[in-house]
Amino acid sequence: MTAIPSRPAEAGTTATATPGTAELAFACTGVRADPYAAGPTLVFRLRITAAGGARVHALALRCQIRIEPARRGYGPAEAEGLADLFGERSRWGTSLKPVQFAQVQAMVPSFTGETETDLVVPCTYDMDIAATRYFQALADGEVPLLMLFSGTAFTGDGGFRVEPVPWDREAAYRMPVAVWREMVEQHFPGCGWLRLPHDTMDELLAFRSRNALASWEATVRALLDAAAPPPQPPPPGAPRPGAVLPRRTGRSAP
Repeated sequence: MTAIPSRPAEAGTTATATPGTAELAFACTGVRADPYAAGPTLVFRLRITAAGGARVHALALRCQIRIEPARRGYGPAEAEGLADLFGERSRWGTSLKPVQFAQVQAMVPSFTGETETDLVVPCTYDMDIAATRYFQALADGEVPLLMLFSGTAFTGDGGFRVEPVPWDREAAYRMPVAVWREMVEQHFPGCGWLRLPHDTMDELLAFRSRNALASWEATVRALLDAAAPPPQPPPPGAPRPGAVLPRRTGRSAP
């Protein structure tokens, strides 16, 4: 997995503003699963503050969201589920690198001083995506996220000025794992999702048709049963299951 280079500033949003740029600060105050979206979607709540109560006519915002896996602990089962991403736990000192989660845009309407807005993040349950496999491996707790902001601010009290959002603006947020699971359950209740190439799907469909299987679940189950190792024969002399042992007769010694 390719490591994502980190930016100089840490998770806070208090870096010194460059002269001539918009002096904005960002914070994430919450997240929820959108039950009405067509696909899995998270909605993050952002608080945006303009220093000195400045007026912002509009804000074209870009946000990159990264998972910071080194900022939380993991149980034995979670570590096993993350082995394909980060390797064995003994290697995590060097392999536990940030994972790209999402990159989205938002238009923030006019405000003076401070405002709150929703940041809509479409998600996927594709298990080929590293972020999805990371979320799926977690049993509970929180996901440490780092939100990196950039974009263009249209500011000015008496006029109109176009300024870039400083590229060092960041906000850390710890998203509850339960919110991710709620989102997935809304769209894939009790199920998983698997992406396969067209030729593999064609072969699966042909296998299902040949065997008159009623569902994809039955199709996969039939393949798993066929691939399962045969049961091991009992060792010599061991009683067979259900066998009736001979009843001992004769008198015991006095």
